[in-house]
Amino acid sequence: MIATSSIENSVAAQMRETPTEEPSSEIVCLVDDDPLVLRSTGLLLASDGFAVRRFDNGEDFITYVASHNVPLVVLDIWMEGMTGLEVLARLCAISRQTHVIVITGREDSAARVTAMQIGTVAFLIKPFDDEQFLEAVHRALDRPPESPSGKPPLSAPDLVRNSRFGTRVAGRNRAWD
Repeated sequence: MIATSSIENSVAAQMRETPTEEPSSEIVCLVDDDPLVLRSTGLLLASDGFAVRRFDNGEDFITYVASHNVPLVVLDIWMEGMTGLEVLARLCAISRQTHVIVITGREDSAARVTAMQIGTVAFLIKPFDDEQFLEAVHRALDRPPESPSGKPPLSAPDLVRNSRFGTRVAGRNRAWD
């Protein structure tokens, strides 16, 4: 019997949970300090065909994005250590082409405004609707969504009306820049 370390076991478990990257797979990074959110949101993204890279802190993600092309990151705002807003600031300096969807467990209008001014694609309050989340992911990647319900995809104004991630700016709802 060959003994393996807990790190090797963790890596093996990560590989089982995340599909192998293929050249056509789009990578979505998921940064959240809540292991349940990492797992459930990661599985949701993987079920929609995305290669998912999970990070439980902002520092590890910043190290990764410094040497990898990351088309999209789903980023928690309120994390221990480096907050999501700090990650956003550093991300803007090293990878301006990376699109960002912010997720948070609590409404914070100042964080929402700051995130939207930085240019995030969407600002979602946990728990969020799976279909609306995937719609935001597809929009961020400019990839037409495949609606499992057979309904037409929601437009940006529909998303703003039907969810809590729009923000009031100059008397109108605004979900994307």
